[in-house]
Amino acid sequence: MGGTVLAPQAWICRATPPATASAQAASAGPLAGLTFAAKDNIDAAGLPTTAGCSAFAYIPPASAFVVQKLLDAGASLLGKTNLDQFACGLNGTRSPFGAVPNAFHPAYVSGGSSSGSAYVVATGQADFSLGTDTAGSGRVPAGLNNIVGLKPSRGLISARGVVPAAQSVDCVSIFARTVATAVQVLENAMAHDALDPYSRRLVLASEPFAPAFRFGVPATLEFYGDRAAEAAFAQAVDRLQSLGGIPVAIDFAPLAQVAALLYESALVAERYTAIRSFFDAHEAEVVEPVRSIIAAGRKYSAADLYEVQTEVKRLGQQADAMWSCSADGRSEGPPQARPAPPRGSEPHAVGSVGANIDVLVVPTAPTHYTIAQMQRDPVVLNRRLGAYTNFVNLLDYAALSVPSAVRADGLPFGITLIGPCGSDWQLADLGQRYHHATGLTQGATGLPLPAMRAIAGLRKPATVRVAVVGAHLSGMPLNTQLTERGAVLAGPAETAPDYRLFALPGTTPPKPGLLRVGAGRGACIALEVWEMPLAAYGSFVALIPAPLGIGTLALRDGSTVQGFVCEPEALHGALDISHLGGWRAYMTSLKTAAA
Repeated sequence: MGGTVLAPQAWICRATPPATASAQAASAGPLAGLTFAAKDNIDAAGLPTTAGCSAFAYIPPASAFVVQKLLDAGASLLGKTNLDQFACGLNGTRSPFGAVPNAFHPAYVSGGSSSGSAYVVATGQADFSLGTDTAGSGRVPAGLNNIVGLKPSRGLISARGVVPAAQSVDCVSIFARTVATAVQVLENAMAHDALDPYSRRLVLASEPFAPAFRFGVPATLEFYGDRAAEAAFAQAVDRLQSLGGIPVAIDFAPLAQVAALLYESALVAERYTAIRSFFDAHEAEVVEPVRSIIAAGRKYSAADLYEVQTEVKRLGQQADAMWSCSADGRSEGPPQARPAPPRGSEPHAVGSVGANIDVLVVPTAPTHYTIAQMQRDPVVLNRRLGAYTNFVNLLDYAALSVPSAVRADGLPFGITLIGPCGSDWQLADLGQRYHHATGLTQGATGLPLPAMRAIAGLRKPATVRVAVVGAHLSGMPLNTQLTERGAVLAGPAETAPDYRLFALPGTTPPKPGLLRVGAGRGACIALEVWEMPLAAYGSFVALIPAPLGIGTLALRDGSTVQGFVCEPEALHGALDISHLGGWRAYMTSLKTAAA
């Protein structure tokens, strides 16, 4: 495979022509037609691997395990992308090949260390890309560039053929413009690799989160004075509630303490170990502040490392108590459907212990910085970018960064969904629903999001068809009782001509009563049919007040469905509105009369 060395910034080397495994794979493989880039600490046969340092460069005889898997699946490799040197940094400016700009505003950082990989996806140059993630490098660049960053459970993707940053916690990550593409790549990239000492056989959770899922939000949040980011996150919490989520305030202190240990303890010794022989011989070839960070790893003893590893475990025990399932991704039982509080309500004020959350939600990055700001204060500002990412791999969590908003100043804002090891498909399902609810376009391309795709690794939950005729119709006051439970509109329909509809007096909000009167005595009444997860059906029925109830309705097409019915005794003196054909027409008639 030949290569062309390029000008600074996003690309370090392009494959000429793009690399493929075979003509057959390129035309018939599951990833056929998709192009990708690899961060330049990931080997691709025949192309130099630099890890952002020319003195370190070598030509690998074989591709990294993950690159070969993707080539065999039919994807075409376009080349190698820029990175913070030796994957040490979260901002994209620590490279002798040049700083990678933000895809939306070139004065701002792209995020790192997988800066080039994020940029080429955000700008539409590649369909997806590979990054690596130790401290957040597969998430921060995604959040800052309006794309998806999938950081899988550790060991799910082999890291053989990847220059390590901190091998015991490294992950190969995936950037894409949609969750569906990222999932498709993960499906073809993941595999146990006996030659990777940290590869694992993992059983991923196959049940989606409950319709009324509980999402943790840090009780205290730091945005470093960035009001736009603060407002964007508040909007994200509201949007998650509209998807059925119940916000739960959690004590973020144990997670923040773990995050601080990544660079401020003996854990940094693993970064030195990763390139020890090269670093000891060529320290001057390493840029600052990467040089100082790696050099600091020399001073720690084995005793220091054991001490901090025990501290991580201690803090992890505290943090793991917040989950509604065990920390290894094996559910302790199917989550029960829980009714969500009204939208706009404050998160429940509970701490991490016993919080019983399904997913943790944080800002992917708390703010944006310009390249000039980052270069003036490279250590402090870089640390701030990792405020909500550094703890994830140390505590063996899975994470997915998804776009959330483009702020008034034109800069993107993303959120990260975090779950226990093995929750990858669950995060993808929620992340895809969330991303599509934003109405954003793909990266910096301006292209609309395509239709959502089912997450193949999740079992489709059993559903029940529920017909609504009044206040639960789309746009009506009680419709959220359906959407909070994950119900999806199947479409409009009509009853068989055997029913009459009445406006019930004294109900708040106004409600109708539907009564079956028999063939030839009724009318066809307009309604909507919704598909509701069976697990949520009981909590929905429990909300229905007398004299209303649920029974079996006959539809005009001859089918039957569960739907609202009314006790006959409650209809004495009620206004018969059957001639209008439905509740929506009746409500419109009231507005017309009032005008």
